[in-house]
Amino acid sequence: MRKNRNWSISYIIFAFILFFPVLLLLVKSVSYAWRWGEIIPTSISARGFTVLLSDSRFYSAVGMTLLIGVIVILLNLFIAVPAARALAFHTFRGKPLIEVVLLLPILIPSLAVAMGIHITMIRLGLADQWLGVVLVHLIPTVPYSIKILRSGFERLGQKWEEQASSLGGTKLAILYKIYLPQLLPSFRSMVFLIFVISLSQYALTSIIGGGNVLTLAMLYFPFLSSVDEAVIASFSIVFALLPICVMIGFELVFRLVIPYQKRVFLD
Repeated sequence: MRKNRNWSISYIIFAFILFFPVLLLLVKSVSYAWRWGEIIPTSISARGFTVLLSDSRFYSAVGMTLLIGVIVILLNLFIAVPAARALAFHTFRGKPLIEVVLLLPILIPSLAVAMGIHITMIRLGLADQWLGVVLVHLIPTVPYSIKILRSGFERLGQKWEEQASSLGGTKLAILYKIYLPQLLPSFRSMVFLIFVISLSQYALTSIIGGGNVLTLAMLYFPFLSSVDEAVIASFSIVFALLPICVMIGFELVFRLVIPYQKRVFLD
């Protein structure tokens, strides 16, 4: 009994530490006058959210952010799944060099990469276009996708594939019916991380997009110089909710597409 009570206290403390910053952010977003020394704000106002919702650029920025983020996630899946499988299951000449090259976009500063790629984007006609922003967002995201999925493939091992192949299973059937259901935790982690990285790209988006591609980051960062804490807190809440909404959307898709998943929401 005493042990259970200690665990309950530990859970309460952990939940308080975890959710207190979020609660403080929510209070900040609706506080009008919260001066130093006051425990609670003296007045409540939705002015922060009103400023956001009254700006027509906010809706277009959210739409463009979702479009770019979802396409970046899909391209990461298309690139990372075969690359991670090859790195996990095969040994070939130059493999250590390829692993180092895949990590270079993380190690090299993004500004240095963007300045060099910008010239190429101009020659290809992709500068100041949302497609160019999508392609440049692959640079900081693909290495993480490959690392996450490679760990998933290595955790499963190749025995499943060998057994399915001996029973006549095709490569596509093995991927769909064996690897996808068991790699679902890796896919969830990858989707959330990739969208957060894409959402927060200000420098790459501003350089390649040239100011014509308006994402939420492009709209958010200038507000950081504002002294209106309610507006900044409201923007931060939107920033936090957007990845959660995308994660819920992909979770529904996973449950529909990937076999052997419980479709509870359809009951």
